[in-house]
Amino acid sequence: MNLTTKDYEEMNKKASPNTKSYMTIPCAFIIGGIICTIGQALVNLYMYCGMQQEQASTVASVSLVFLSALLTGLKIYDNIAKVGGAGTLVPITGFANAVVAPALEFKSEGLILGLGAKMFIIAGPVIVYGVTASAIYGVILCLFNLV
Repeated sequence: MNLTTKDYEEMNKKASPNTKSYMTIPCAFIIGGIICTIGQALVNLYMYCGMQQEQASTVASVSLVFLSALLTGLKIYDNIAKVGGAGTLVPITGFANAVVAPALEFKSEGLILGLGAKMFIIAGPVIVYGVTASAIYGVILCLFNLV
Protein backbone atom coordinates (compact mmCIF):
# COMPACT_ATOMS: atom_id res chain seq x y z
CA MET A 1 0.00 0.00 0.00
CA ASN A 2 1.55 3.28 -1.10
CA LEU A 3 0.50 6.27 0.94
CA THR A 4 1.38 9.85 0.37
CA THR A 5 2.29 12.05 3.27
CA LYS A 6 -1.06 13.78 3.04
CA ASP A 7 -2.96 10.46 3.10
CA TYR A 8 -0.97 9.34 6.14
CA GLU A 9 -1.70 12.59 7.99
CA GLU A 10 -5.42 12.20 7.31
CA MET A 11 -5.39 8.60 8.58
CA ASN A 12 -3.47 9.72 11.64
CA LYS A 13 -6.00 12.48 12.41
CA LYS A 14 -8.88 10.00 12.16
CA ALA A 15 -7.17 7.45 14.42
CA SER A 16 -5.91 9.92 17.05
CA PRO A 17 -8.49 11.22 19.49
CA ASN A 18 -8.43 14.90 20.31
CA THR A 19 -7.28 15.85 23.78
CA LYS A 20 -9.97 17.39 25.93
CA SER A 21 -7.83 20.11 27.51
CA TYR A 22 -10.75 21.48 29.48
CA MET A 23 -10.76 18.16 31.40
CA THR A 24 -7.13 17.04 31.40
CA ILE A 25 -5.57 20.27 32.66
CA PRO A 26 -7.79 20.66 35.76
CA CYS A 27 -7.42 16.93 36.55
CA ALA A 28 -3.62 17.18 36.33
CA PHE A 29 -3.69 20.25 38.56
CA ILE A 30 -5.92 18.59 41.15
CA ILE A 31 -4.07 15.24 41.26
CA GLY A 32 -0.67 16.95 41.34
CA GLY A 33 -1.95 19.21 44.11
CA ILE A 34 -3.22 16.23 46.10
CA ILE A 35 0.19 14.54 45.81
CA CYS A 36 1.94 17.71 46.98
CA THR A 37 -0.57 18.12 49.81
CA ILE A 38 0.14 14.56 50.96
CA GLY A 39 3.85 15.39 50.86
CA GLN A 40 3.33 18.49 53.00
CA ALA A 41 1.13 16.54 55.40
CA LEU A 42 3.92 13.98 55.78
CA VAL A 43 6.45 16.74 56.49
CA ASN A 44 4.13 18.19 59.14
CA LEU A 45 3.54 14.74 60.65
CA TYR A 46 7.26 13.99 60.86
CA MET A 47 7.95 17.40 62.39
CA TYR A 48 5.18 16.79 64.93
CA CYS A 49 6.94 13.53 65.80
CA GLY A 50 10.10 15.51 66.65
CA MET A 51 12.12 15.76 63.45
CA GLN A 52 13.72 18.96 62.25
CA GLN A 53 12.45 20.55 58.99
CA GLU A 54 15.30 19.22 56.83
CA GLN A 55 15.04 15.67 58.17
CA ALA A 56 11.25 15.69 57.90
CA SER A 57 11.45 16.84 54.27
CA THR A 58 13.91 14.08 53.40
CA VAL A 59 11.84 11.38 55.10
CA ALA A 60 8.67 12.71 53.44
CA SER A 61 10.35 12.47 50.01
CA VAL A 62 11.42 8.90 50.72
CA SER A 63 7.89 8.11 51.92
CA LEU A 64 6.37 9.49 48.71
CA VAL A 65 8.78 7.43 46.60
CA PHE A 66 7.91 4.32 48.60
CA LEU A 67 4.16 4.93 48.33
CA SER A 68 4.44 5.55 44.60
CA ALA A 69 6.44 2.36 44.09
CA LEU A 70 3.95 0.41 46.21
CA LEU A 71 0.95 1.81 44.32
CA THR A 72 2.70 1.03 41.02
CA GLY A 73 3.27 -2.55 42.14
CA LEU A 74 -0.38 -2.86 43.14
CA LYS A 75 -1.40 -1.42 39.73
CA ILE A 76 -3.18 1.49 41.38
CA TYR A 77 -0.81 4.25 40.25
CA ASP A 78 -1.61 3.62 36.59
CA ASN A 79 -5.29 4.28 37.26
CA ILE A 80 -4.43 7.49 39.09
CA ALA A 81 -2.19 8.51 36.16
CA LYS A 82 -5.02 7.92 33.68
CA VAL A 83 -7.03 10.59 35.47
CA GLY A 84 -4.20 12.87 36.63
CA GLY A 85 -1.98 12.75 33.54
CA ALA A 86 0.98 15.10 33.92
CA GLY A 87 -0.06 15.81 37.50
CA THR A 88 1.30 12.39 38.42
CA LEU A 89 4.47 12.73 36.35
CA VAL A 90 5.84 15.99 37.66
CA PRO A 91 6.20 15.26 41.40
CA ILE A 92 8.79 12.84 42.77
CA THR A 93 6.16 10.10 42.61
CA GLY A 94 6.32 10.12 38.83
CA PHE A 95 10.03 9.37 38.97
CA ALA A 96 9.46 6.41 41.28
CA ASN A 97 6.76 5.14 38.93
CA ALA A 98 9.14 5.49 35.97
CA VAL A 99 11.66 3.24 37.73
CA VAL A 100 9.26 0.60 39.09
CA ALA A 101 6.92 0.17 36.09
CA PRO A 102 9.57 -1.12 33.62
CA ALA A 103 11.04 -3.34 36.33
CA LEU A 104 7.67 -4.98 36.88
CA GLU A 105 7.05 -5.27 33.16
CA PHE A 106 10.30 -7.15 32.50
CA LYS A 107 10.55 -9.20 35.71
CA SER A 108 9.52 -12.34 33.81
CA GLU A 109 12.83 -12.15 31.91
CA GLY A 110 14.77 -12.78 35.12
CA LEU A 111 16.46 -10.78 37.83
CA ILE A 112 19.55 -9.78 35.84
CA LEU A 113 18.43 -9.42 32.21
CA GLY A 114 14.88 -8.41 33.02
CA LEU A 115 14.57 -6.57 36.29
CA GLY A 116 18.14 -5.30 36.59
CA ALA A 117 18.65 -4.31 32.96
CA LYS A 118 15.26 -2.72 32.32
CA MET A 119 14.67 -0.97 35.65
CA PHE A 120 16.24 2.29 34.53
CA ILE A 121 15.14 2.18 30.88
CA ILE A 122 12.95 5.27 31.34
CA ALA A 123 14.53 6.93 34.37
CA GLY A 124 18.14 6.23 33.34
CA PRO A 125 18.47 9.09 30.87
CA VAL A 126 16.94 11.47 33.42
CA ILE A 127 19.52 10.41 35.99
CA VAL A 128 22.43 10.61 33.53
CA TYR A 129 21.51 14.02 32.13
CA GLY A 130 20.59 15.36 35.57
CA VAL A 131 23.94 14.37 37.06
CA THR A 132 25.83 15.62 34.00
CA ALA A 133 24.00 18.96 33.98
CA SER A 134 24.59 19.47 37.70
CA ALA A 135 28.32 18.75 37.25
CA ILE A 136 28.55 21.22 34.37
CA TYR A 137 26.66 23.89 36.35
CA GLY A 138 28.98 23.28 39.31
CA VAL A 139 32.06 23.78 37.15
CA ILE A 140 30.63 26.98 35.67
CA LEU A 141 29.83 28.32 39.13
CA CYS A 142 33.34 27.52 40.36
CA LEU A 143 34.95 29.13 37.32
CA PHE A 144 33.06 32.35 37.88
CA ASN A 145 33.49 32.17 41.68
CA LEU A 146 29.76 32.30 42.23
CA VAL A 147 29.81 29.69 44.97
